[in-house]
Amino acid sequence: MPKAYIVITEDVHDPEKFAEYGKLAGKAMAGATLLAFDPSPQPLEGDWHGPQTVILEFESPDAARAWYESDQYQEAAKIRQSAAHCTGALVTGLG
Repeated sequence: MPKAYIVITEDVHDPEKFAEYGKLAGKAMAGATLLAFDPSPQPLEGDWHGPQTVILEFESPDAARAWYESDQYQEAAKIRQSAAHCTGALVTGLG
């Protein structure tokens, strides 16, 4: 089964609240590998939404979705949603 990646852009408007999210999300990272965090990615094409980007790796698309939908992460996500505008996508790897 191919690996999977979650790519997230984040435009933080409440840094204090976003720091709370970071603490909770960090505790919910079981099964995820942080591949990249860039506070100022360099757009190459089109409109890039969010000044920072995160890429997480998972063993499979099912594992990525299970992590995202988990109660532990969703608790953190509620805080994230009030502290930042984010977009995210689940991307299936090759292989």
